[in-house]
Amino acid sequence: MKVELVGYTPDTEDLPSLAAKLTHSKATFEDIKQSAPEKNRALLSHVMGLGHLSVVEHTNFTFAISGVSRALTHQLVRHRIASYSQQSQRYVRLDEPSYVTPPSIKENPELKKKYDELVSLIWKKYNELIGSGIPKEDSRYVLPNATTTNILVTMNARSLLNFFSLRCCTTAQWEIRNLAWRMLKLVKAVAPTIFENAGPPCKSEGKCPENKKDCPLYPKKKEKE
Repeated sequence: MKVELVGYTPDTEDLPSLAAKLTHSKATFEDIKQSAPEKNRALLSHVMGLGHLSVVEHTNFTFAISGVSRALTHQLVRHRIASYSQQSQRYVRLDEPSYVTPPSIKENPELKKKYDELVSLIWKKYNELIGSGIPKEDSRYVLPNATTTNILVTMNARSLLNFFSLRCCTTAQWEIRNLAWRMLKLVKAVAPTIFENAGPPCKSEGKCPENKKDCPLYPKKKEKE
């Protein structure tokens, strides 16, 4: 898996900060732009703490993601407030096997061998179909969910906060959880105020909605002094 932050709104936290100030001021936007950025970011943090997240919708982030499975992207595109451009199996011929192997299979040599053999057979049949004149758009029907793909994803900061809340959790599927944590690391570097408390609910809200007490991240009660 490779994840790159290839584009984002310039001065990522300035617009949300100004938006937060605009909602709490009689001044015009032009006047607000003259205020100190540090104070604006403090207000942004305060407003976000109150749950008013619409202001961060003004900032967008674009990620180039490659080497992930179709099983992952089927989950990813369920996050509807986003823009996606994915490698098309209809137009792109995938001559050689390229696929993701789950860790649970990797750690078992015998099952890994069977898994690789099955995928190799699938690819052989895929190429045979194309060689027999079957269009790529129909031949692709035999390809597995494990097939790797490349995708460009753009989300605003509010959508990302929701994405991280759901997909950074230990109950999320392993591959998309890995992706979520990588994306969070990238955006946190350029927008630390917005994503200061981003992550699973145990981190962002101090609670576990699934009440999984066996989770290593389950919020611990503070001891009385």
